[in-house]
This record gives sequence, structure tokens and C-alpha cells, in this order.
Amino acid sequence: MIEKYHGVVPAMATPFTSNHEFDEETFRSLIDWYIESGVHGISVGGSQGEFFALDQAERLRMTELSVEAVAGRVPLYLGTGGISTREAIMYTQAAESAGADVAMVITPYFISPNGAELVDHFKAIAAATKLPLMLYNNPPRTGSNVTPDVYAKCAEVDNIVGIKDSSGDITQVVEYILAGAGKKVVFAGRDTIIMSLVMHGGSGAISPAANVFPKLVISLYDAIKAKRMDEALEISNALAPLRAAWAWGSFPVVIKEAMAAMGHSAGPARPPIAGLNESKRTQLKTILDEIQRFADQRASGDRVAAE
Repeated sequence: MIEKYHGVVPAMATPFTSNHEFDEETFRSLIDWYIESGVHGISVGGSQGEFFALDQAERLRMTELSVEAVAGRVPLYLGTGGISTREAIMYTQAAESAGADVAMVITPYFISPNGAELVDHFKAIAAATKLPLMLYNNPPRTGSNVTPDVYAKCAEVDNIVGIKDSSGDITQVVEYILAGAGKKVVFAGRDTIIMSLVMHGGSGAISPAANVFPKLVISLYDAIKAKRMDEALEISNALAPLRAAWAWGSFPVVIKEAMAAMGHSAGPARPPIAGLNESKRTQLKTILDEIQRFADQRASGDRVAAE
């Protein structure tokens, strides 16, 4: 079952209109663009998707709309986490009813559950659904960390199929991979560790950068899988400045600004998050132009080689 959960999956930014309403038309068109670009799946309702800024009705509507828009073309990873176990179960069961492929459950935020409480939380959600369930570890955002021993206990459950890790801790990620013994999926949530994770046997990336440069991130994954490591390193290094630029604004605005600059706008972030100032916007555009030139040069080289 886990074989289809791999590759490059955009951590989709939720599009909003200029007055911060959920933009359903753009949501559909972005999904079409991602899939046309060759991605291996779509992740909706994660941190980059500002799930925390959506009310319950919006999250449930997005659940239905994402299933409809993806239409089975690639696996759909749907964020179903909540602060309480009860809330997470409700969103997970809604995802199952709608027809999602995977429920992606972030650790509870604001509160700080201990390891035993996290194990109970994830096991209770898994027991309440037939969906494959993927843990989502993002300690910089939630204040909770899924340690390797907690993950190992959760991985004993059949329909807990793996984990997305946004800690950036490659040692911890390797321990996840070893704990899964090739029977579970492990995704990078940080673009800068995609290469290390896949080289160690991980499954791929639920990638913020794939909102902006999906084909280039796919090229990175393909190069790693083909063991073209010099090429993979070159691509990884070219993409790295985009992640570094996250420090220029409040999360998750930088990726949204980058999308707009590159012609695939998802609108603004919801308040209180503001857009970048003009100086930072100019600096970001310089980075994006450099990455695009790199991508164009690669594409030109591929065409010459084909001829």
C-alpha cells in the first residue's frame, strides 16, 4: 500500500482573495497546475496551507473541494489535526467520508502533550478511521516533538503509515526511517533536507518549494533516485536560498509572496500576517530569478542533449 506514497508533494498554500476569503477558483487552478507539473501527490490543509487560520466550515469545505479537484489523479494528503483528540477525529472522519487518500495529523499545538499522551492521541485517531494516517511532526510550530520512540510505538498500528517531519533534524529522521524498516513512509517537510532524507531511504518531500518550482523539486527527487548525486546537490543548493528567505517575513507569507512573484499567486496570508516590505520583496525576487535562471539553463541543456 505504501508504494504510492512517495515523491514530491506540494505543501499547498491555501489561496485567499484580496479580502481574505477562501478562493475556490484559484484553489482548483493551482491543483491543476501542480498535477500538470508532474507532482506525485497533493497535500492540503497543512501548516503552509494556513489550516490554523481557517474556521471549521472552511476546513470541511476545503476537504470536499480538494477531493473533487484532485479527482483521483494523484494521492491526496489531507491535514486533519486539531488541538484535541476529539477535534482531530472529527476532521479525519470527514476526510474519510469525502474520499481523501491519507489523513495527515499534526501534533496538538498550544498544549504540550508528553510522549505517552501523543501515542494515545495518534492511536485513538487511527482507531476511529480506516484511512491511512500519517503523523506530522513540526516542533517549531507546535512545541511538541514526535521522538523516535514515540514514532516507533505509533508505527505498530497498521493504518499509521508513516510521518512527515519538519523538525529539520536529520538524525531524528534517520531514526524514523530505521524504525519503519522499509514498511512506512517518511517525508521531509523541509526542502533543505530532501536530499539527505531520500538518500537514507526516505519516501520524498511534502515540499513548500514545490508551490513555486514544482518541476525543479521533482528534478531533485529524480536525480537522487537515479543516484546522480552531483546533479542532485546542485539542484538542492540552488533551491536552498528560498528556504533561507523564510526569515524575512512571518510564516507562511514568504512562500505566498514567491508564488505571486512567479505568476501563480495564492493571494495574501490571513491577518495578522502581513506581506513583505518592498525591500524584502525585491530581495526575494532576486533569489527567485536566480533559481528560475538555473531551472531554465537545466531545461535548455536537457533539450540540447535530446537533440
